[in-house]
Amino acid sequence: MENSIFQSLTIIIGIAAFFSYINHKFLKLPMTIGLMILSLVFAGIMIIIGQFNKEVMMETCEVVTTLDFRLLLMDVMLSFLLFAGALHVNAKLLKKERASVITFATLGVIISTFIIGFLTQWILGFMGFNIPLTYALLFGALISPTDPIAVLAILKSAKAPKSLETKISGESLFNDGVGVVVFLSILMVHENGFANFEISETIQLLAEEALGGIVFGGVLGYCGYLILKSIEDAPRIEVLITIAITTGGYGIASLIHVSGPIAMVVAGLIVGNKLIAVKNASESSNQVSEFWEMLDEILNAVLFVLIGLEIIALPNNTNYILAALIIIPAVLLARLVSVAIPIGVMKHDDISKSKTISMLTWGGLRGGISIALALSLPPSEYRDLIILITYGVVIFSILFQGLSIGKFVKKLGLNQA
Repeated sequence: MENSIFQSLTIIIGIAAFFSYINHKFLKLPMTIGLMILSLVFAGIMIIIGQFNKEVMMETCEVVTTLDFRLLLMDVMLSFLLFAGALHVNAKLLKKERASVITFATLGVIISTFIIGFLTQWILGFMGFNIPLTYALLFGALISPTDPIAVLAILKSAKAPKSLETKISGESLFNDGVGVVVFLSILMVHENGFANFEISETIQLLAEEALGGIVFGGVLGYCGYLILKSIEDAPRIEVLITIAITTGGYGIASLIHVSGPIAMVVAGLIVGNKLIAVKNASESSNQVSEFWEMLDEILNAVLFVLIGLEIIALPNNTNYILAALIIIPAVLLARLVSVAIPIGVMKHDDISKSKTISMLTWGGLRGGISIALALSLPPSEYRDLIILITYGVVIFSILFQGLSIGKFVKKLGLNQA
């Protein structure tokens, strides 16, 4: 049976709704984690059934592969998820931590990219995979940015100190834009060779994408706020305008070659802090906030079910799985170094540097954006290997790190800080 995109999306939404019910009623885990566990279990059952009934396996695979994960996340869902996430971030706290956030989102990503790239090439070379350095660095670039969708969804229940929560959430909101620029720069080197690489082009690209995204997002957000402020008695129209800000703004950002993700974050911060987070917020603004909270939960449910079900379409190779298990600690080590270096030279705050480094390391979750970038890798004999390793890191990150963040905060004695 041939599935259309609509049919596949209908099935995925139905699965997300059913799994949400099961998780709420029985598992009682954070929604994103509960849905991913149930999706992985379901995918595992389908794989086992597929060993005996190839037709069932093919139809299940078709449901997953009909939906282009990269396209669905990067071009459709990401704008909504980032705007919704930024809408409820405290801009005053973010401003306080701006030095840390900017440093982690830029220098941290670059340091992590090169550490992971060199370690990946060395580890895979030892295992018999002679992967080119540029391809290993592409993996470093796509896995280094922490994922705002995973981080914001799971941090809500972690009860970490506000300063640390702001560092982690703020970094995750901005570093995906930087990560994409680094990824594209390395991709140019991979395709054209080191001889044709110019650092000035990379710096220019970073400036255009990141700074352009901030400026465009600021203009978009402030204009949106002024319009919304003038119709505070019409919540449905306000909702429609915020949707237009995300869809239209993201589309315009791609046309003028600035970072759409960063623009959405800045616009969300401005609208949220000027209209929704104020003490005397109108009933209309509160309804807008509730709409975006609900939409955020729905899209997160669909996204994490998709991540869980993607395992069905992955290559079944024992050596690839072993490589993923070995590289997971290397990614954590790179994260540790990439946050320890900036923190080492930063001004000391109320929390000890060692605890801050530990929390930032374990709280740096990876998610759908890394998978989407991995799926956009150019054809290579090592493409499937990198995709499976990426998937392994993401699963470990969300399930093991995400489930233990709350306990980790308590163990460090930060829950009362």
